[in-house]
Amino acid sequence: MAVPTVAIIGRPNVGKSSLLNALAGKRISIVEPTAGVTRDRISTFISDGEDNYFELVDTGGYGIVDSDQLNDHVENQIRKAMDSADLILFMVDIRDGITPLDQTIARLLRRQKFNVMGVANKADSASMFHRAGEFVRLGFGEFLCISALNNLNKKVPVESIFEEISHLESEKPDTPIMKVAIVGKRNSGKSTLVNAMAGAERVIVSEVPGTTRDAVDVRIDKDGKTILVIDTAGVRKKNKIQNDIEFYGYVRATRSINRADVVHFLIDSTLAVSQVDKKLARYIMMEYKSCIIVINKWDLAKDNAHTEDYEDYLTKKLPALKTVPLVFTTASEGKNVQSLLDLTAQVFKQTTTWVPTAKLNKVFEIIKEEKTGASRKGGGGWPKIYYATQIAVSPVTILMFVNKPALFDETYMRYLVGRLQAMLGIDEVPIRLLARAHRKDA
Repeated sequence: MAVPTVAIIGRPNVGKSSLLNALAGKRISIVEPTAGVTRDRISTFISDGEDNYFELVDTGGYGIVDSDQLNDHVENQIRKAMDSADLILFMVDIRDGITPLDQTIARLLRRQKFNVMGVANKADSASMFHRAGEFVRLGFGEFLCISALNNLNKKVPVESIFEEISHLESEKPDTPIMKVAIVGKRNSGKSTLVNAMAGAERVIVSEVPGTTRDAVDVRIDKDGKTILVIDTAGVRKKNKIQNDIEFYGYVRATRSINRADVVHFLIDSTLAVSQVDKKLARYIMMEYKSCIIVINKWDLAKDNAHTEDYEDYLTKKLPALKTVPLVFTTASEGKNVQSLLDLTAQVFKQTTTWVPTAKLNKVFEIIKEEKTGASRKGGGGWPKIYYATQIAVSPVTILMFVNKPALFDETYMRYLVGRLQAMLGIDEVPIRLLARAHRKDA
């Protein structure tokens, strides 16, 4: 896959994330008045509608004084984005004019001889465009005037970018065969696992809790196929969410679960299962998401417990996910990461299984002949299943046509799901089972 890369570089709070969102036409990066929200590289693909693409990369603010002393980590991510870029969008704030930090960035860009296009943001009306003239002194020609937040002139940078990179090969990005969300409470090792899976330092890893603030999409090539791995902000108790940044991080984490095919639910083996873990488990179950529980930092706990004992402990603490497969990892050393990827492919295969209607109804006939699980509901009679059909995957969703849906209580539905999982060979993923009245009984 050949896709040119365009990186947005600039000092804090000039509107880099707003530009990424404006050009993408959707909210991808968190936008907040607080400087320094973006730390990792956030990216998306932009198309001209004619099969030409580029990857647009948002970066942290250059020169940020980070509240968690992650300055070096943020600058390292910025440099990686710059080094891999075919074109750099140097963004400034037209209202502030040239600042000392703008001059520092300009010197860095000139010294490294990057291909640079200047963008003057926050030009909220055409009457402000003349102010961009002073930025010519930075050495990159005239700056394009835009207002990313108000979508003013947003087509101009896109057209200019495609013109500038027209000599480069550009193919449609491969569609990921699978989306995997990495979720868990803060400091459980999510970013470390993402980097281990990617085989590169793709996201910032730090001992500081809450390092990751946004959902970061990382594309990984495995056996010639693309997997999308989503790193997420660590989840914490609602009453401990301190600001909008943490709130948005939590919202992005739950959205990542919703758009994933498989969820990697990280548990820190050195800590007791918490209310946050239980909350996440319930959410994953309620969304019918295929899941793998990843017991991380096992190198620090293995001398105190056997895997079997820990599995028993987890079943008691997280009964909602008792049928979910487990993997014990030490992400910092890459231990069992390949096994996790192999198991993920297996779980994905199960959650995307289509069962032929004939086979499905044969299984239901066997279940009915077993004459267990169902019970008579007072004067309502016995639950009867006439036939069933599968209507969706991820999760596997089966619609039953029955005599009276009200007779199919939670206990019986749970029994039916268990039998279907076992008999269809998809016992590691959830099944959403629906009951609808047959026309003759409606």
